[in-house]
Amino acid sequence: MSGVYHIEVSEDEDGQRLDRFLQKHLRGTPFGLLQKLMRSGQIRIDSKRVKAATRIAVGQSVRIPPMEDKKHEEKEGISEHDAAFIQSLVIYNDGDIIALNKPAGIATQGGTNINRHIDGMLDALVEKDGVRPRLVHRLDKDTSGVLLLAGSSNMARDMGKIFQGREIRKIYWALTVPAPEMNNGEIRAPILKAGGMGNEKMVVDAEDGLRSSTLFDVVERAHKQLAFVAFWPRTGRTHQIRVHAAHMGCPILGDGKYGGQEAFLEGMDHVKRVHLHAHSIRFKHPKTKKIIEIQAPLADDLKESWKSFGFDVNSNYNAFDDIKKV
Repeated sequence: MSGVYHIEVSEDEDGQRLDRFLQKHLRGTPFGLLQKLMRSGQIRIDSKRVKAATRIAVGQSVRIPPMEDKKHEEKEGISEHDAAFIQSLVIYNDGDIIALNKPAGIATQGGTNINRHIDGMLDALVEKDGVRPRLVHRLDKDTSGVLLLAGSSNMARDMGKIFQGREIRKIYWALTVPAPEMNNGEIRAPILKAGGMGNEKMVVDAEDGLRSSTLFDVVERAHKQLAFVAFWPRTGRTHQIRVHAAHMGCPILGDGKYGGQEAFLEGMDHVKRVHLHAHSIRFKHPKTKKIIEIQAPLADDLKESWKSFGFDVNSNYNAFDDIKKV
């Protein structure tokens, strides 16, 4: 057991919710226990009782009561393997914004039955200032590509506004089966979450679904059988591109969840996952005000599929070039 101690709120943590502050400083401590300690008044700010949603301010002192340290100590750090892994994913870092090329097969954040995820490894990217990077957005577990992090809470807020205001261009690369009939267009189909716990699935629902829009542009075709398609989701619904591609009658290669058996091709036994990749992100840097574009190269398994149809894995095709740039 350890004694009572206090944690002072840093400038970077100003305005943060207390529960998030505690989860950051007390890694491995069950959230239920933290809630109990707040309800009972054992966790306080400047000697005052608090709630999970309480916003903290720079310079405040957060009281932490005696707790068992064993679980915290076991989970506080990350393994050398995971540290090296997350560091190897960095493709851009200017101190304010960090970009990773996330591989498929690993979740962005934790959840039910998810113990290993990107967010849990970010301590390995802490630099000299001691500030832990923050996720700016998420990618599905099965989707690879550009994933943005912010180097401070202020930058996270600024980037959040950019995402919310749609002042950003996110281009995804995918292989669809079959090829779309049109060379380009817009898919407008409201999306709603359906299914029970553990079997959730997004569906198109014209009456109750949320407004959803995705632009598509065919880069190359393999006759009518398959196409290399660029997608630009103008809204940010869960699984939006996958749902819209299937709704168009051209599911993404390897996407059995939304395309069923139609999403697989005979003779392509190496296809084990959804062929969807967050290729590039373009936006105005909140601090420098300069337009930056970050690109993530295709993973080896996707390169194999692209090359098997003669598609250029380093394509410079200017998808959506007729639309005003960010």
